[in-house]
Amino acid sequence: MVIGSLVIALTVVAALSVLQVLAASGRPVGQFVWGGAHRVLPRRFRIGSAVSILLYAGFAALLLSRAAVVPGGESTIVRVLTWVLFGYFALGMLLNAISRSRAERFTMAPACAVLAVTTLVIALS
Repeated sequence: MVIGSLVIALTVVAALSVLQVLAASGRPVGQFVWGGAHRVLPRRFRIGSAVSILLYAGFAALLLSRAAVVPGGESTIVRVLTWVLFGYFALGMLLNAISRSRAERFTMAPACAVLAVTTLVIALS
């Protein structure tokens, strides 16, 4: 169950990373991110998208560690950070669900829901 959850979580994180790469490079996908107010993101949001890509890489590394694919998953810091990540995704699900952007509501809220559930499974392992 943990490996299945890990595969799903990493797939969603990879898809979100691609979306953020597109947004950061000025492609017209802004309605899916950052509140959906801009079709093409302004510079400050493009920078935010680039930072998001780095965060997603960290999320992936954390999940890989907690799922015992890479070392360190039993450390206290990895355990705590996995629970923090679960809370982040759960909060993200709620915040994206109330976004003014229909596109963001129907893509990011479900993505965060999947990430919250899969991270919960990994955190409980």
